[in-house]
This record gives sequence, structure tokens and C-alpha cells, in this order.
Amino acid sequence: MGLCQKFFSLWDSKKPPIAIYVRHCHFSSASAHKARMPSFSKHACFLNLLRSIQEESNVSVIFLLDTFYPMSEEHFVKKQTKYPVIEIQEGYEAGSFLKLLDIISCSKLDPDTVIYSLEDDYIHKSGWVPILREGIGLNQADYVTLYDHQDKYFLPQYENLQSRIFVSKSTHWRTTPSTTNTFAVKKGTLDRHLKVHQEYSLGRKITADHDKFLALNRMGSRLISSIPGWATHAEPDFASPCVDWDLVLKEKIDAGNTGIAK
Repeated sequence: MGLCQKFFSLWDSKKPPIAIYVRHCHFSSASAHKARMPSFSKHACFLNLLRSIQEESNVSVIFLLDTFYPMSEEHFVKKQTKYPVIEIQEGYEAGSFLKLLDIISCSKLDPDTVIYSLEDDYIHKSGWVPILREGIGLNQADYVTLYDHQDKYFLPQYENLQSRIFVSKSTHWRTTPSTTNTFAVKKGTLDRHLKVHQEYSLGRKITADHDKFLALNRMGSRLISSIPGWATHAEPDFASPCVDWDLVLKEKIDAGNTGIAK
């Protein structure tokens, strides 16, 4: 039995399991130049994630840590003890995503397990886990994102964008053309689309995520995002609207159930 099977074998069957795979690195040329919220740090996003899943069941995490670029001190994901950390040596976003795909595809998780591929610069509102389950449970889409891309509301290329609107128990959802490499999908669907995900990362430093989701859409797949967003990429100019994300990032965490030393 591999690491993933051992780690997720204790899940309760009452709720659809969510397997979160978070990619961290010592340095990223893809994001080092980006504007950020005043309270932003990768460590703050890490704490925000742990806080937001503290009370949730059937949710767990595997961290992928890219150590291609050396660091003067131990990375913070290795200082927590609750969740596994897999070290990789890739150096670029696309390479680390391909490694993530390899790890997931080799796992023997149930096809209905929700895979949440998560980058290390995302912020989540409390309560996002049941919202994600609602989105996946709609059966209206193959892919779900909690990030309501603000650029869809002001970039000229989206002036005539039309979306279908759906409603779940707690929120509305819209179809959207694309998202980043932070998305949720069932394991069985990811297995079927594995070659497409690999194609748009192979031979690149950064995944062509926009083109990838357009290609998946042409194949008949549908991507939906919650409105308003329950998560955001930590870029102020493109953050999910209607939420003070800097305030969300400042919320404190209780270290008791996270594996973080007090």
C-alpha cells in the first residue's frame, strides 16, 4: 500500500473525501514578481489553509515541496507533523505540476474522490469545504474552482462572455472558460483527462492553464466557479470580488489540531 492509500484509508464514507495536494517551493520564478495583499506570505496562506480545514471531516492534505532552489532554513511545511510532505526536485511550475499528476495517477484512490490541486498562494474563506462539495455534487461540471476570477469582469476579451448559472444549497455557480492550476476534479475524471493536463505542461516552465481549460471545454468538459468566490489567488488586481481577502488572511489559527508546534 502506497503513501496516499495509507494516509487516506481512515476516511469516513459519510462524506465525499477531498484529497488536497498543495504544491510549495523555496522559490518560484512564476510568482516572485506578482503584486500581493499587504498581509500576504506563503506561510500565511499555509496557516489559512490549515485553519480552514480544522473542523472538517474526510479532508486531508499531502504537501509537495519543490527543493530545487536551496533555502537557508527548513521550510515551514516540514515543521508541521500532521500531514505528509513529499520532496521533489523540479525548479519550475510546469515540472512540479507534472510530478503532481504522476503522484495522483499512481495512487489507487476511489474514482469519486475529489482531488483538489492547490497552489501555495491561495486564500480560503472559512466554510469552503462544504461549498466545494456542493459544486462537485451538482453534476453540472467536471471541474470546480472557488476562485471567481475578477479579470472576467473587466478584460476586453470577456466583454461578451456568457455564462450558465447554477445554484446549490448555499451559493450560485457560473460556467467560466478557464482557471489556474488550482482546481477540483474527481479522480476518475482526472484519469480520463490526464494526457490533456500533461500536454499543456510538457516542455514548458509554466503550465498553459488557460489554453488547457479551453481545450478541455472543446472536449465537452465544463468548468464552474462559485459566485462570489470562496477562495482567491493572492493577487489584488485579480482577486475574487466582494471579499476583504487581506482580512481573511489575518485571521488567527488555533495550533491545537494542525500539527504545528505551539
